[in-house]
Amino acid sequence: MLTNKVFMKKTKRGNILKIVREHYLRDDIWCGSAACQTCPADENAALLDEVPEPVSERFAFPHYLLLDTNVILYQMDLLEESAIRNVIILHTVLDEVKHRSAVVYKRLRAVLSDPARKFYTFVNEHHKDTYVEREPGESANDRNDRMIRTAAEWYGKHLAPRVGKKSAGAGVRIVLLSDDADNRAKAMALGLNTCSALEYMKAAKATFAHLLDKIAQRELVSESKDPLFPSHLTMLQIHEGIKGGKLMQGGFLASRENYLEGYVRVEGIEKAVLIQGRMNLNRAVDGDTVAIEMLPESEWKAPSDVVLVDEQTDPGDMVEPDPTFSVKPQAEREPTAKVVGIIKRKWRQYCGILLPSHIQGSTRHIFVPAERKIPRIRIETRQAATLLSQRIIVAIDQWPRHSRYPQGHFVRALGPIGSKETENEVILLEHDVPHSRFSEDVLACLPELPWTITAADLQRRVDLRDITVCSVDPPGCTDIDDALHARRLPNGNIEVGVHIADVGHFIRPGTALDREAASRATTVYLVDKRIDMVPGLLSSNLCSLRGGEERFAFSCIWELDDEANIRNTRYHKSVIKSKSALTYEEAQIIIDDAKQTNDVATSLRLLNRLAKILKKRRTEKGALVLASPEIRFQVDSETHDPIDVKAKQLLETNSMVEEFMLLANVSVAEKIEQEFPECAMLRRHPCPPQANYEPLVKAAEHQGFEILTTSGKELATSLDKAVKPDNPYFNTMLRILATRCMMQAVYFISGTVQRDEFFHYGLAAPIYTHFTSPIRRYADIIVHRLLAACIGADSTYPELLDKKVNSNLCNNLNYRNRMAQYAGRASVALHTHLFFRKRSEDEQAYILFIRKNALQILVPKYGFEGTIYVTGRNNEEIKTGVRFVYDEEQQTQRCGQVVFRAFDPVIVRLSLDSTNVQHEKLVFELVKPYIEGFSVKAQGADAEVETPKRKGEPQQTTKSKKNKKAK
Repeated sequence: MLTNKVFMKKTKRGNILKIVREHYLRDDIWCGSAACQTCPADENAALLDEVPEPVSERFAFPHYLLLDTNVILYQMDLLEESAIRNVIILHTVLDEVKHRSAVVYKRLRAVLSDPARKFYTFVNEHHKDTYVEREPGESANDRNDRMIRTAAEWYGKHLAPRVGKKSAGAGVRIVLLSDDADNRAKAMALGLNTCSALEYMKAAKATFAHLLDKIAQRELVSESKDPLFPSHLTMLQIHEGIKGGKLMQGGFLASRENYLEGYVRVEGIEKAVLIQGRMNLNRAVDGDTVAIEMLPESEWKAPSDVVLVDEQTDPGDMVEPDPTFSVKPQAEREPTAKVVGIIKRKWRQYCGILLPSHIQGSTRHIFVPAERKIPRIRIETRQAATLLSQRIIVAIDQWPRHSRYPQGHFVRALGPIGSKETENEVILLEHDVPHSRFSEDVLACLPELPWTITAADLQRRVDLRDITVCSVDPPGCTDIDDALHARRLPNGNIEVGVHIADVGHFIRPGTALDREAASRATTVYLVDKRIDMVPGLLSSNLCSLRGGEERFAFSCIWELDDEANIRNTRYHKSVIKSKSALTYEEAQIIIDDAKQTNDVATSLRLLNRLAKILKKRRTEKGALVLASPEIRFQVDSETHDPIDVKAKQLLETNSMVEEFMLLANVSVAEKIEQEFPECAMLRRHPCPPQANYEPLVKAAEHQGFEILTTSGKELATSLDKAVKPDNPYFNTMLRILATRCMMQAVYFISGTVQRDEFFHYGLAAPIYTHFTSPIRRYADIIVHRLLAACIGADSTYPELLDKKVNSNLCNNLNYRNRMAQYAGRASVALHTHLFFRKRSEDEQAYILFIRKNALQILVPKYGFEGTIYVTGRNNEEIKTGVRFVYDEEQQTQRCGQVVFRAFDPVIVRLSLDSTNVQHEKLVFELVKPYIEGFSVKAQGADAEVETPKRKGEPQQTTKSKKNKKAK
């Protein structure tokens, strides 16, 4: 059967074009039910049970569930439960879900692909009895709802028992599950069985009663309560306000330190706009795209210097007045705004814990997210007794005006609070790290073992197996991306080669393996585990440049003179055989041991000498030498618990490898941009806005140093000059502060930004990319493909040269890299807590910042940073009789005769506070200088520390046997 839709269209030239759209309809599309007495069975399709067993007692008869679009969009957590079976998904609904939410569509497809779930897709759009034409004036949404009701009505008649035919499933009926009250009312008028997802699960059988917790709260909420927040503008009002210049839009970033503060980044405005106070935040959640209205200049505020955390147990739906923020001089105030509307929510599922309810038997509970930037969430659950000891996942459903907190629902439990496995899972989920097992489709793309290099492979590559190549990596590294060689040439110059694993040989464009690697974007390194971007067969075996094994490589080879000037560069696919896989320490020992004169030692010494020249040249051009406190854990081989921790030590060999990786990345960037000026994947590091440097400049000023920030060269020079002979760690702390002023380096496509924006500020490089780590970074795989096309080693393909496709890819790469960094830091914090359980230590530390109510402390030995609070929220005394006075102008805290300034050395005690199971925290307590009633007594022998100056006294040094100076 054929139905036609004919309409006329006028072309630009004025001609009339007749367009005919044909829609084919059939009457032999199978309904999917084993109880059907009419349709011919399809052996390959997933059957709906002949006698379905429903989870709900709302309808006493056997039935299949037929879902409308809203139920799938908002109740997917319920639908993913294995108890929900025998469900009909109409093609109309599937198509609408696909267009409205790619994430939900992917989750639904996963359920549909599982035969055990008994989810059947019925192609109602092409069945002659269920297809309906859109009526004049009818919206697409109304037509879809009518299609759903028509299909439900047809199924009811189709499955009705036939006269003279008996079946075990005779009388199976249809229940239309809809969260749209209007759709339900119209379905009831047609005599259909219908209810909402909430009504259906409220009548769940006792075995499935717990599933009620998974219902998203989508029902209209009562507005009888007094509203606590201003109402949001409608999308039409927001659009008109932005168009008229009254409103601005941007991404909302909540503060971790103060739950009543946040910022909105507005395109075209250099500094983010401050939002302060509960009413001005107006229910915005971190990540939302919001509309803001600027406040009059007289109402502008300064960022709070008080650390503020929402610690109330359950205050109900009421809000207390905001705490009084200190009034700052007009010069320190910033442009401040209020949120007037939400353009797009960016809610996700959140990990955290339940707070115990103070009402016995209550089902309403407060959920506290692990991420401090997310507000507490109110949920309903009947499993509180079980869940109080578990890490759980919760989703936000809505945030009505009358509710202090957003409302959500329970999704699933992760495991016991404090368990390392559970906390690792929380880290991965909270940072959106894909960590599921690789699918069968992905694994099918891998080469079969045993894998060998064939004669045909050798014909297409340069054979470098006889050259003395070696790799230098951290201890325990199994995904070895790079190897190096250096040798003297007959003409007196030096040949240097950087050989990078040829991952592109195994990952071909468009394959399932390629798509998975592009999605994951990067390998994520936690303290005790690694989440690979590609399967282990490649990352730790076939691609890894292991010592003594033949491997495919992509080689970048230079001819350098003795002053490290490049005379010639060439690139080619190669076969190498690494002579040795060394650690940084092993390579350093070989270089320093004059007795070693073999080829590996000669190569390493040449590389090290050239690297020093390259580094000196880079720093002279303005490359920054920054610092960040990094630590390394020694873990137990069986339990994987941390048994020792120390700051990472950088050797000459670290710098040696880094310099040649940088040189290779710059050389390749120049090559691919020259060949593909519109579509080269590059990496840039934007120059930070001057406002970013304020904390660094102020901190240095208080110590009598001037930090110039107008260029990278000036910054590098002024940092080099800022040295205090009496405080060897001072310069390192300044560099740590400088690191925090920097912008994030990002991937981009060359044809999308101006040439002068290619600059990499931190490296002082006019052009840069990533070529040297394709096992762990997808960007490098793309760069390998571009370089291979440049030298004729491989061909291009349409997506490789598509600016729009690759710009979207860059967005994903930048996001995944950022999340991987944060996940790594969170893993370090977790293992720090594990290390300090049942232990405390007194350590040398330095004051990094002076806050209004706290001292920000850095411990060099471990790279830890923490806070010592000196006053309460409202400037009250923390310990009776001990009063600290904050001098904002001088940036000092004074208690009696003791004055604390930034960068002063102190002794602190480190211990773990486990009273808050959600946020175990490392506690910093002052040991020296000793303040009666505030400091704690030193453990054992006193540590050496220069105490801050007392009025009228010279600087003092206390000596001891135990020396904990920073390295």
